[in-house]
Amino acid sequence: MGKKFVQDMSPEEIREAVKRKYGEVASTSQGPFPFPVGKEFAKSCGYPEGKLDSLPESLTESFAGIGCPVSFADLTPGEVVLDLGSGAGLDAVLAAEKVGPTGKVIGLEMAGDMLKKARRNVQELGLSQVEFREGYAEAMPFEEASVDAVLVNGIFNLSLDKGAIFREVFRVLKPRGRAIICEIVLEKELSSEVKTIEDWFK
Repeated sequence: MGKKFVQDMSPEEIREAVKRKYGEVASTSQGPFPFPVGKEFAKSCGYPEGKLDSLPESLTESFAGIGCPVSFADLTPGEVVLDLGSGAGLDAVLAAEKVGPTGKVIGLEMAGDMLKKARRNVQELGLSQVEFREGYAEAMPFEEASVDAVLVNGIFNLSLDKGAIFREVFRVLKPRGRAIICEIVLEKELSSEVKTIEDWFK
């Protein structure tokens, strides 16, 4: 059997493969994975070293983002923040510190194991203003014009329908709301080897 390529997979197959792989990150963060994870990687993405070192290991060990969107969000007390692809909850926890007890942070995550880990993390930290919901960025379970800021940390590259994510982001944002997006952007065509799916999602 020949190699399987991303372009040969249906959107449902890719979604399930991504869910499975990131679910593995939640339970076996030591890897190996075909992408970097963990606290040291988060530091290289711009997260404050002192802050990361002060947080529980369970919050940082499964980090698999692209950057530190909270650093650019200019969040203020009382705001409502949506964290797309919230993982184990690192960005949600940092956002909660900015919006305070009068604000609210909602994480949206599709991987069940990661969702369970995020909920345990915020419960242990006593952050009652943070909640996590299961769902997809292409069809968010939120009302129109309901959030002040949307944080995105590397989920566009995992979806075949990036337009749907953009439409949903603008739908849920309040007037004059803002989206802070950290993402991978290709500058040239990927090689055939990189496009094969068998090593990435086996």
